[in-house]
Amino acid sequence: MYIRREKGPVYVVLPDGTKLTRSDLPPANTKRWVARRKATVVAAVDFGLIEPTEACSMYRLSDEELGRWRAAVRKHGAAALRVTAIQKYRQL
Repeated sequence: MYIRREKGPVYVVLPDGTKLTRSDLPPANTKRWVARRKATVVAAVDFGLIEPTEACSMYRLSDEELGRWRAAVRKHGAAALRVTAIQKYRQL
């Protein structure tokens, strides 16, 4: 469920019922990527708030890196995005 405007939806409703808006996204100049910020970008892409190409451009990510984040969340949940968990989840 979402409301559309010219550049895309104003917000999307996540499965837990919360709204995710563009103002909830991390700043475009983010340098320190903690799991929470990565998970927000993944949710924005997965639920249609922003396109994958827009996310990659905005955050200077490669398609491969964004794809790894999305795959990790799908397979293991947002906890898999923690840097300390990378080795643990890659082995599974």
